[in-house]
Amino acid sequence: MSKEEDVRRVSKKFYNALNDMGNGITGKMRGIWLQDESVTAMHPIDGRDLGWAAVNNSFDQVAGIASDAKFGLKDQVIRVVGDVAYEIGSETGEFKLAGNEVKVDNRVTNIYQLKDGQWKMIHHHTDTSTAMLNVLSKVQS
Repeated sequence: MSKEEDVRRVSKKFYNALNDMGNGITGKMRGIWLQDESVTAMHPIDGRDLGWAAVNNSFDQVAGIASDAKFGLKDQVIRVVGDVAYEIGSETGEFKLAGNEVKVDNRVTNIYQLKDGQWKMIHHHTDTSTAMLNVLSKVQS
């Protein structure tokens, strides 16, 4: 199997875990991400997370108020350069956030690193979602 196919397989696992998160299930990201302080994320809810603990916590927090998720990746492009790979595309779908329907159509960049013979995600970055921010502002107030 080629490196690109290996990365594509890990990407599919990530989007399966993202759907689980969007249906209230926590913990599925653990097998996909490199679990150290080098990982980063810039989610559609703004801000940035540095280190595995922060990244994992952000996914778990969303899982606590999310349901009915149907996410996918379209227009996927994967490039592998040595032991690092990146993926670009569009995350699409819909879910409920604190009971409010939210549509998703964000550009995304994911970065993977080959570590101990396995591809692991080290960075996830999407466009900021105004719709998600609006729902969260209602929930927080």
